[in-house]
Amino acid sequence: MAEEAAPSASSRNGEMTMEEKFAVVRSIGEECIQEEELRNLLAKKPNPICYDGFEPSGRMHIAQGVMKTINVNKLTSAGCTVKIWIADWFAQLNNKMGGDLKKIRTVGKYLIEIWKAAGMKLDNVEFLWSSDEINGRAHEYWPLVMDIARKNSLPRIIRCSQIMGRNDTDELTAAQIFYPCMQCADIFFLKADICQLGMDQRKVNVLAREYCDDIKRKNKPIILSHHMLPGLQQGQEKMSKSDPSSSIFMEDEEAEVNLKIKKAYCPPMVVEGNPCLEYIKFIIFSVVW
Repeated sequence: MAEEAAPSASSRNGEMTMEEKFAVVRSIGEECIQEEELRNLLAKKPNPICYDGFEPSGRMHIAQGVMKTINVNKLTSAGCTVKIWIADWFAQLNNKMGGDLKKIRTVGKYLIEIWKAAGMKLDNVEFLWSSDEINGRAHEYWPLVMDIARKNSLPRIIRCSQIMGRNDTDELTAAQIFYPCMQCADIFFLKADICQLGMDQRKVNVLAREYCDDIKRKNKPIILSHHMLPGLQQGQEKMSKSDPSSSIFMEDEEAEVNLKIKKAYCPPMVVEGNPCLEYIKFIIFSVVW
């Protein structure tokens, strides 16, 4: 991950040099594909479009709530416009909330309110409901999805199943096989310059860059993959809503958070795989920044 950059006098006055913008934007990503492309983008486009998204599905933990707030605020401070894709149709495809779209939309609205309460600055943030946007421009969206599907083999698409919290050995429904083609299309549909998603979404973002090669498109979306905050227990590389013992939820009371931290995997003199140290590094230090 890139080193955090302390803001200079120019950035404290509300202005950043191009190098300062690069340092702030790059600091979000554990991986960036490609750094030189990111630097060129920031030099040529004052307000690049960053794509982020989420499936409305149940409770929100700090990895989604606090970390996304920190990352979005960094991006907008550097002049980026952040389009947050509320993937309600995708949640339905992935059978979240029993596939009930009404419940999914209710959860989506609730999660937006949590980000507001957490301090997400919304001046340059757009929340876009996938079902509304796709229905409004179906003539653009579905031909794009079909072209991506046509240009990729089934095994290539199945390798992207990690984006849904699955793996390529799981039995997938036809809808879940269609999911990666749609998420890849989202990037172009939203005219995204930067894909700002977690490391677990990397494969479909790479698919989008490969699709650019297929259609001879020079300006590829830049992949800025942020770190995945681990769960509280040993060996949990990703905090998971499906395992309450591994997660600190945004609505947890202080006493409950304290109890979870006391039970967390945190052996003396051990840094690697220590979730408590990860939370300090990626949340506490980032907030101080």
